[in-house]
Amino acid sequence: MNAPTEPKKKYGDIIQELKKIKQKGYVKTMRRGPTGVGMTLESLVGIQENNISGPNGHQTELKSTRKTSMTPLTIFSKSPLPKGINRELCEKFGKLTNKKKRLYTTINSVTQNMVYGQPGFRLAVHKSKIVIKHPKYGNMETPYWDKRTLKEAFERKYSKYLLYVHAEHKGLGTKEEFHYTEAWLVHGFSFSKFVKLLKEGHIRVDIRIGLDANGKPHDHGTAFRISESKFDRFFATKQVVMK
Repeated sequence: MNAPTEPKKKYGDIIQELKKIKQKGYVKTMRRGPTGVGMTLESLVGIQENNISGPNGHQTELKSTRKTSMTPLTIFSKSPLPKGINRELCEKFGKLTNKKKRLYTTINSVTQNMVYGQPGFRLAVHKSKIVIKHPKYGNMETPYWDKRTLKEAFERKYSKYLLYVHAEHKGLGTKEEFHYTEAWLVHGFSFSKFVKLLKEGHIRVDIRIGLDANGKPHDHGTAFRISESKFDRFFATKQVVMK
């Protein structure tokens, strides 16, 4: 028999936990690297790490970042359609490194990027789709996302509230430490604002896919990302809950 699932924490409970965590001062990271700040906070709050498409709290998504970080924040990850197209993209446009093909590239809707020294991809926002354009697809199908599917994915992830936390940090690697000092509660997602930011080039798509020597695909996440300073722009309200 499976163990009962622990109820997800409500945002009010998470805020109270955040205030207690702030009083602790600096805490040692539980994972080295960029994801350490989020994984450590979730562990301290009592949220189990997961890869589900919905929020990690009760109607509340918890996200955190280093206060001085310039790294874009991941909004959500969603591979383009049709199914299996990421593998075709890697086979056609990837670069062979150590007997593995890899396609690591960042795309926006304003400029065509360069992929391994060649003209590459650009996003195009259509009435019902968001398309990844390239001048040399040939007979390959054009990758795309259906807008309705994206809207549903976003609403699952940010069903109601987003708790967004800043952390001071010091040290490096396994010795890095975080002090979680500021938090905001935002809600009221607007898909039209999301599309507007996408059209303006503020939201980018990172493609991170690879093929082993035997052709086995590895999708490390096709992620919609945005700079920290603009992360709250597709929500209606923003409220300081810890300062």
